Amino acid sequence: MKTLGFLGAAALGVLVAVSGASAQEKTVKIATEGAYAPWNFTGAGGKLEGFEIDLANDLCARMKVKCEIVAQDWDGIIPALQAKKYDAIMAAMTITDKRKEVISFSEPYANAPSTFLVAKDSPLAKMPGTGETLNLNSQQAAADKVIEDIKSFIKGKTIGVQGSTIQANFADKYLKGAAEIREYKTTEAHDLDLSAGRIDAVFAGAAQIIGTLEKPEFKDYTVVGPKLSGGVLGAGIAVGLRKEDQDLKKALDEAIQAAIKDGSVSKLSMKWFKIDITPKG
Repeated sequence: MKTLGFLGAAALGVLVAVSGASAQEKTVKIATEGAYAPWNFTGAGGKLEGFEIDLANDLCARMKVKCEIVAQDWDGIIPALQAKKYDAIMAAMTITDKRKEVISFSEPYANAPSTFLVAKDSPLAKMPGTGETLNLNSQQAAADKVIEDIKSFIKGKTIGVQGSTIQANFADKYLKGAAEIREYKTTEAHDLDLSAGRIDAVFAGAAQIIGTLEKPEFKDYTVVGPKLSGGVLGAGIAVGLRKEDQDLKKALDEAIQAAIKDGSVSKLSMKWFKIDITPKG
């Protein structure tokens, strides 16, 4: 199989050899973290599984190309894309202005807010804003008020976030100084410290937290605080691409639109998250 560094217009189909040999299906190499359940994770036997694995295969089928999905540590995932080690990123990566300075994005295929996870018997279980859903752009005044209340509430506590993420950016902008912010390489690492009592809460994607709560060891934990989106928390989750790969972007945009329109994204959302994270509008 031929792995593409750049997917041209002719890539959407098959490659016919000049010699007249049989058609050869093209391959798009996609990187995922493999440690962010239920978005993407490494299951039994080292097999990659999750919402984005299923969706990537669905999109490739629509584009009539073969998927090759590989695991890549989060902290090196954009540099490796730029180094052409693969063609695209599907790793619950949110569109942000900072990331758009160095890479391009497809249209969003998911939209999930961020929130807090704590032990049910923790003092933080009564965090202000619990049950509210707020956008940092369209509901700025209301969001700012709740965040100020949260800052007073978490004073002296330790909050875990995954490094180089929108959640880390949020914590640095809004929570730093009120609480100790501890960054981790993976969400699995901060979940482990939370369950061991080494930190008081984690701030993470709500969909990822749903996956955490399904684990038996987290039966005594709960979601608290508002579900936040917008602003530093980005504009939806999409495929990350090199800026020059506009043909691949066009093909992915069309495939994502089709998968949203026919309900495939919604179906996969319910399978993996038990909620619908299909982008609206």
